Amino acid sequence: MSQSTENQDYRVEIISKIWGYSTGMMFMCIPLTAITESGPILPIFVIVGAASATAAIWGYGTRQNTISESELKRLENRLTNLETIITYEEPTIQRKIQSLKSQIDA
Repeated sequence: MSQSTENQDYRVEIISKIWGYSTGMMFMCIPLTAITESGPILPIFVIVGAASATAAIWGYGTRQNTISESELKRLENRLTNLETIITYEEPTIQRKIQSLKSQIDA
């Protein structure tokens, strides 16, 4: 399955859950609007909330997180440099840690 199909299926599943819950909230709004005498305000909030969540999910799903080839190469070089520094200074760091431990225990 391609990546775009997987993303689309994921978004459709989440959006269907949002609207399913929104439908349940709309049914709960019927007695609440009668009790609170708020009119159509509660159902409007439910619809606006579900619509904005749908728009946010649909818009977020279209963006792709891609790293350029040069950015990937730069990150690999940086990681290599960090590994080199840690490997080179490891005995010194271990001695410092032991020294600090002995000072704490004393």
